[in-house]
Amino acid sequence: MFAAQSLSELPNRDEILSMSGLEFMQRILNGDISRPPISTLLNYQLDAVELGKVTFRGTPGFAQTNPMGGVHGGWYGTLLDSCMACAVMTMVPRGSIYNTLEYKVKLTRAIPLDTEILAVGKIDHAGRSTGIAHGEIRGAIDDKLYATGSTTCLIMQMA
Repeated sequence: MFAAQSLSELPNRDEILSMSGLEFMQRILNGDISRPPISTLLNYQLDAVELGKVTFRGTPGFAQTNPMGGVHGGWYGTLLDSCMACAVMTMVPRGSIYNTLEYKVKLTRAIPLDTEILAVGKIDHAGRSTGIAHGEIRGAIDDKLYATGSTTCLIMQMA
């Protein structure tokens, strides 16, 4: 998987609409489509894709800390938004796109710096116009629960 370095390296609207959301996510995983640049900045990448479920793998380091030296809450939020919304994306039909309407995050404990985690999003509902999913961040090695979340996404038919 390579990360986009410019807008021209991201898929254009016609490319996105030409495939289902599941196919789009699988093509990112396979390296056929660039991953978004935020994934490089925040040190995470797509790890697994299936219908209704997406997993990201990441490791927060010093660059993701808050002023007190802990992992910034925005890192948790970004990882959960990514896995939950992408789980919705796997359910989006060809010719449609999605957008996050809202998401909620609950932190259960601090992630120690340099600890590898898995952020797993699973679909709860995918209808014609909305998708709902939930997610968890857990330690990749010890399976400790670090955060949970939920999201509602708008699904829009464009073509």
